[in-house]
Amino acid sequence: MYHNLEECVLDLEKSGQLVRVHEEVDPYLEMAAIHMRVNAAGGPALLFENVRGTKFRAVSNLFGNLERSRYIFRHTLEAAKNVIELRNDPMSILKNPLKHFGSGLAAVKAIPLKKASNKPAGFKEIQISNLPLIYHWPGDGGAFVTLPQVYTEDPEKPGIMNSNLGMYRVQLSGNDYEMNREVGLHYQIHRGIGVHQEKANRLGVPLKVSIFIGGPPAHTLAAIMPLPEGLSEMTFAGLLAGRNFRYCYVDGYCISLDADFVITGEVYPGETKPEGPFGDHIGYYSLIHDFPVMKVHRVFAKSDAIWPFTVVGRPPQEDTAFGELIHELTGSAVKQEIPGVKEVHAVDAAGVHPLLFAIGSERYTPYRKVKQPAEILTLANRILGTGQLSLAKYLFITAEENQPLDTHKEAEFLTYILERIDLHRDLHFHTNTTIDTL
Repeated sequence: MYHNLEECVLDLEKSGQLVRVHEEVDPYLEMAAIHMRVNAAGGPALLFENVRGTKFRAVSNLFGNLERSRYIFRHTLEAAKNVIELRNDPMSILKNPLKHFGSGLAAVKAIPLKKASNKPAGFKEIQISNLPLIYHWPGDGGAFVTLPQVYTEDPEKPGIMNSNLGMYRVQLSGNDYEMNREVGLHYQIHRGIGVHQEKANRLGVPLKVSIFIGGPPAHTLAAIMPLPEGLSEMTFAGLLAGRNFRYCYVDGYCISLDADFVITGEVYPGETKPEGPFGDHIGYYSLIHDFPVMKVHRVFAKSDAIWPFTVVGRPPQEDTAFGELIHELTGSAVKQEIPGVKEVHAVDAAGVHPLLFAIGSERYTPYRKVKQPAEILTLANRILGTGQLSLAKYLFITAEENQPLDTHKEAEFLTYILERIDLHRDLHFHTNTTIDTL
């Protein structure tokens, strides 16, 4: 269990899963190119010790493959799985009380811990221009934070237990942003931060935002986890890290005491600026669009801080391992949320969000000799109306007949579909619906 990012880096190095890059490396495209070549070759995590233009080190490819991701969370992964299972199916504690008794205790111990001080120990105040300003692709509009933990609280019910932690990319430079005074905040639909900003807009007040970078790897994973209702990202971060999420407030902003960097600021109602382009995980650039602009309040960094980053692009990339790990943690959740659904698989090769494969049930009319899709039509609508699954562009769903199916065997599953599909009967369109601009 790691209390900070430095401990994780040293442990990976000790186990032969990280190498140091001593030579000076340019954050403009060169670091990203090195990362992508090493990741494509199945190589180790990389600690860049001499980044041009900054005194801070940077690390990438931490989650470069599923085996390394499992290794990082080897002490807490099972407890996290059990807590998610318990939240999805509270009755499971009656079926297996010994298994879940410890899970309940672990969740209680993971409740966030507030420190009284309003002067976070170990941090120094810096500026945006002091950070590693990494450009990932030639057409990018500026430097981006690609592994941020963006924290907001409900303006009507402030407090850490009414907060949202999400991974929404942050543009640090370029376009019309005033260096050291503004950053771009990009988030799509169906994100918790949007609920908070809508309330702030309605109240006519700015939304306070804290951006954490680094810290225990568990905090990074918590920011992208699709957690069941009622399980706080901050509690999950503590559960996966093996100790509480520790925080304090400075000038009314939440500060993660274990983060390497913290950027605080406010988003004012109605204020946007052009954000992008950005080389995205589907293999194309997200084009320039207006997104909220955050007025920077203060920027903090630990003296020995490490800047974590990744590079997204046409799959497979480092975020492929993220997706596999998330599936391990939450794979059974959809069965509890949508009875009748046996599997849902977001296809990484398509960029995850655009394409879903699913297996459902067909139990409505067992007396009919000629089978027609019935239950799977209702299940399809449930899937496309559930959380971030609703952002899919294409859904292929079928019921098993006389052979077992596995959505993760993508070629076999698609062959099964194409051998049986009737395009006059089986093709359905949802029009005028919500969708990501990806």
